Amino acid sequence: MRLYPAIDLKGGCVVRCFEGETTRETVYGDDPFETATYFVEQGAEWLHVVDMDRAFRTGGDNLELIRRIAQIPEARIQVGGNIDSVEWARDAMAVGASRVVIGTSAALDAELFQSLVREVGPDRCAVALDIRDGNLVLRVRDVPVALSIDAVVQRALNVGVRTIVYRDLARDGLVMGADISGAAAIASLDVDVILAGGVAGLDDIESAAQRGMAGVIVGRALYEDRFTLREAIECSR
Repeated sequence: MRLYPAIDLKGGCVVRCFEGETTRETVYGDDPFETATYFVEQGAEWLHVVDMDRAFRTGGDNLELIRRIAQIPEARIQVGGNIDSVEWARDAMAVGASRVVIGTSAALDAELFQSLVREVGPDRCAVALDIRDGNLVLRVRDVPVALSIDAVVQRALNVGVRTIVYRDLARDGLVMGADISGAAAIASLDVDVILAGGVAGLDDIESAAQRGMAGVIVGRALYEDRFTLREAIECSR
C-alpha cells in the first residue's frame, strides 16, 4: 500500500480544508516546493497535489508550482483539482503529472469521461469518488447526483481505468478517522482504491492496509505531527 502525502495548493500556499470547503481552511506553509521536497526525503514515492484554485475556479492556478514539484528527483505526482476538461488534463500532464484524478463531475458525463481517458491514457487516470453520507456528490457544489457509486466504478472499468480515489467529505480535514469500511466496499468491485479523508492515526493506516487499500492520502494528520511519514510508511507495509 502506498502513502500519498497531500499538498493542496491555493494562492501559492499549502492549505488544508475542512470537509472540502475552501471557506474553511488552514494555511500550513508558503513554500509548497519545500514541503514536497521534505516529503520525498522522508520516503514518499508519490505526492497527491491538488490545485484548489483551479478546482474552485478562483481565477488563478498553481501550474508552475506543480511543475517545480514534479521536477523533484524521485517524485511522482498525482494531480487533482476537479479535473473536468481535456484542457485541464493536458495542463496537468504538461507540467509533469504521473497520474491525473478525473473529477466526479466529469466521470458523470460519459462522453467527456471517455475523451479525458483517451487524452491521458487509462493507466494514468484515477477517478474521484466524493462521498457524503454514503452518497456520491459533486464536491464543488456538494449536491447528490443521480448516478450510483457502482455505476461510476463500472464506467471507469469499461474504459480501462482501475484507480479510484475515495474521499468522505464529511471527514475530510477533520482527523476523525477514515471511512475504511466504505472504501473497502468499493475495493470489492475489483478496483484499486486510494482512501482519503479523515485519516487520524497510524491505526487508520494499518486498517487500510489490512482491508486491501491500494493507497492512503494523508494530509492534516501529517501537518499536525500526529505521526511522521516514515512511521506511516512502516505501518503500510
